[in-house]
Amino acid sequence: MRATPDGREVTQDAFQGSVTMLYFGYSFCPDVCPLVLQNVLAAADRMGDAARLLRFLFVTVDPGRDTVPVLDGYTKAFGPAFTGLSGDANALERLARRYRLAYSVTPSDDPRLYEVTHSAAVYVFDKALNARLLVASLATPEPGLDALAADLKRLANEPPSWKDWARRIA
Repeated sequence: MRATPDGREVTQDAFQGSVTMLYFGYSFCPDVCPLVLQNVLAAADRMGDAARLLRFLFVTVDPGRDTVPVLDGYTKAFGPAFTGLSGDANALERLARRYRLAYSVTPSDDPRLYEVTHSAAVYVFDKALNARLLVASLATPEPGLDALAADLKRLANEPPSWKDWARRIA
């Protein structure tokens, strides 16, 4: 996948050492995506100093419109912890299959008829990139931000396990 701000290719290893949140959405989303990202910001504000270890990856499901410059502008609006990721249809399909993500894009020259659907789940990985949490939806009226902030803070402050060390050298 190509990452903002400069379109460089990245792998998951680039995010080792951070508590990483992974979300699939699109920058033209009128409601769910901006609400999810705003709620992540609110949870991060409640984490105190531990928020410095938080990264949020916004993977576009609409790479036809969400170019790296478009994603860069979108994610910058939420802060430096937010990174946009884009790839070709094959890369997106592989990543979506890996996380069992449902999405669809119905392009149209008429913006009113251009349709994108996607799930709203957020995947959370610890500093060793182990999947630890699945946040069902941060696009609800009561998203449970205090509990999310406590979980993220716990992951940020968690010492490395010997299993993570052994996995890295194997």
